[in-house]
Amino acid sequence: MRRIDVPVALTVGLATVSVLVLLLSACSINVKKEKNGQDKQVDIQTPVGGIHVSKDVDVADVGLAVYPGSHLKSKDDGGGDKSANVDVSGFGYALKVVALDYQSDDPPEKLVSFYKDQLKRYGNVLVCHTSHHLQVNSSPMDMKHGSRELTCETTSGNNVELKVGTNENQHIVAVEPDGKGSTFSLVYVRTHGKDADI
Repeated sequence: MRRIDVPVALTVGLATVSVLVLLLSACSINVKKEKNGQDKQVDIQTPVGGIHVSKDVDVADVGLAVYPGSHLKSKDDGGGDKSANVDVSGFGYALKVVALDYQSDDPPEKLVSFYKDQLKRYGNVLVCHTSHHLQVNSSPMDMKHGSRELTCETTSGNNVELKVGTNENQHIVAVEPDGKGSTFSLVYVRTHGKDADI
């Protein structure tokens, strides 16, 4: 089962880009930098596929409204960004992950209620309770042997994950208590290709 830890999605994407740069010499590479010299966007095109990793994320790509009064979460202590837009395609398979992390002064219950209503337009909302940070499961191999339906990894904890869709097309909102307020992640995951179309 593939797990994508959302706060490190951009780091994983950039590491993947670095490895591919070393392995694939017959490719087109385009790197856009921020004013401080850090990579802002990396695009790699090869004869077998491509990779796009960007810190620029439009919340419209997640398909959900931002909770009123909330703001994007600042970089973590290690300097890692709290938003990512990653597209990987090749060999008849594609993966898209769009993730944004926010903070709110409101308690988790208000955010959960707001996003349950937001997510209903995509189908039945699965409510999961967990004690870990959001992990997105999207494995085409699992889809071959079982249901495409989303499931809860655990059933206890103070964090709430709201999920809707299928393994290959899912919207997720993860809400965690943070002092008197909350932090929350908005995530969209889409896979398609040979295995995902089974």
